Amino acid sequence: MQILGKSVTELKELIDRRQLTASEVFDYFLKRIKKYNKQINGYITIVDKPSINENILNRELSGIPLAIKDNFCTKGIRTTASSKVLNDFIPPYESTVTSRLKEAGSVILGKTNMDAWAHGSSTETSDYGPTKNPWDQSRAPGGSSGGSAAVVASYLAPLAIGSETAGSIRLPASWTGLVGLKPTYGRVSRYGVIAMGSSLDSPGPLCLTVEDAAYILKIIAGCDPYDATTVNHPVPDYPQLIKVPKKFIIGVADEYFDGIDEQVREKIDKTIVIFKKMGHKIKKIKLIHPKYAISDYTIIQRSEVSSNLSRYDGIRYGNTREFFGNEAKKRIMLGTYSLSYGYYDAFYKKAQKVRTLIIEDFKRVFKEVDVIVAPTTPITALKLGEFEKYPFFGELMDVLLEPSSMAGLAALSFPVGLDNKNLPVGFQVMGRWLDEETVLNLAYQFEKETEFFGIPKKALEKYPD
Repeated sequence: MQILGKSVTELKELIDRRQLTASEVFDYFLKRIKKYNKQINGYITIVDKPSINENILNRELSGIPLAIKDNFCTKGIRTTASSKVLNDFIPPYESTVTSRLKEAGSVILGKTNMDAWAHGSSTETSDYGPTKNPWDQSRAPGGSSGGSAAVVASYLAPLAIGSETAGSIRLPASWTGLVGLKPTYGRVSRYGVIAMGSSLDSPGPLCLTVEDAAYILKIIAGCDPYDATTVNHPVPDYPQLIKVPKKFIIGVADEYFDGIDEQVREKIDKTIVIFKKMGHKIKKIKLIHPKYAISDYTIIQRSEVSSNLSRYDGIRYGNTREFFGNEAKKRIMLGTYSLSYGYYDAFYKKAQKVRTLIIEDFKRVFKEVDVIVAPTTPITALKLGEFEKYPFFGELMDVLLEPSSMAGLAALSFPVGLDNKNLPVGFQVMGRWLDEETVLNLAYQFEKETEFFGIPKKALEKYPD
């Protein structure tokens, strides 16, 4: 039975029809992990002997194995957030996301590498070493959910859960040729997620197909009594709704094309032409230039980091603060400065006002269009180590992603081509608040029209069984 490259929905069908057992599928991925993980460094912790119930057929996930970013607390499984501060931390409780996935019948393969505390955009700030991009192991996979992206791109998992503060799902999806969904802020519970930016963090999937993203979102979305920031709003049947053909008004803003690589621009322009040929209306719009989100995001995010990391004092969770890496220390210092007496009004309060302006700008545009499209990132994957050349590497790589994250919008990235270095180019779709249905629908239409040019499965040629 050929398993390589099959999506979650395809694997589920095989298990439900008893053509494969859940144990056989798990063992298949465990074998691939043991073969390739040392090259990729995608997993920090691997679950060798999980408890698998072979009778959970016709459940949403029917024993499907998944990878989980290592900032989601998993009861009885080590959770480090890729920091030696939490090197020996084994949570006594389960995050809401992983709890819902387990209730649906999934099995955890392991916990994936990330930038320590999610501080970064390349997975190079991890205390457990950098993750390699499966397309070119001399390059970064993006971050902070780089491990989650890498294990799916090399098929060491059929799907992985990541989290995004501002680009941490979409950037690695773009750099590794995957579908990456950032739901509306509050659509998916943050309970049990080791917090980075509490007003920004959004859990979501990284996967091979849009249908898988829709399928997983239906499982993990919804109000949670443990998280007061979740939205009490009905969860649609995304897998069915994305298959209903619709025509949309697609907004394109020149501000999001300023300074991007020419090869990236070429692929994005061709994708917009394809949408036009499919019958969608393309409309020029004007938005606040994304460069203004950099300083705004930097102040708000660093402020929230300094607050969230203050709990790691060596009493509750393990190692002391001397184990913090340089990136965490820099963010704590800048955030503490922004919140301190005499500077709060000048920096943090002003940043919140700018954030409101960004939100109002999106509200204005969404009166005219159904979605906004743009490149996911200005460039394709960089070489490992190149992030050190940029004082604000993450903000520069995430510049096209930060405005939508600051506003809490639904957004998704998918692959639309390869550059002349044979590296994936990502295309992002941003939608209204709680309108994941439209974002997924448009991406699903494109996938059916083009099969993403075979990109998600092309990387697997380097990683045969």
